[in-house]
Amino acid sequence: MPISNPRITGHAFLAGLYRDGYYPDHVVDRCSAVLVRLCERIEADRPADLPALYLLTHAATEEFNALEAEFEAAGSEIETVAREEIAADFWAVARAYGFEDADIEELIAPREW
Repeated sequence: MPISNPRITGHAFLAGLYRDGYYPDHVVDRCSAVLVRLCERIEADRPADLPALYLLTHAATEEFNALEAEFEAAGSEIETVAREEIAADFWAVARAYGFEDADIEELIAPREW
């Protein structure tokens, strides 16, 4: 399902990570795909409230957790800069879909990075 939200279709996910050579593009591509799938799920499932949104964002966060080994294998890691960039994009997604009152820490609560 293609994303229809114009606030998302015009958004470059993880742009700061792509600009920084420390983060391998092929792994950042996989991370960006997680965020795109999150948006597709939000559009398909239309969460009615914050708890429903958090279920979706927590699942996406678990996907990020699984990618940590790929970062490490490529000589990188999800460290402070990456954590901030990823969290900012989760927040951007929440706002784009009308969840301005979402808690940024709760969006990514199961993170291991």
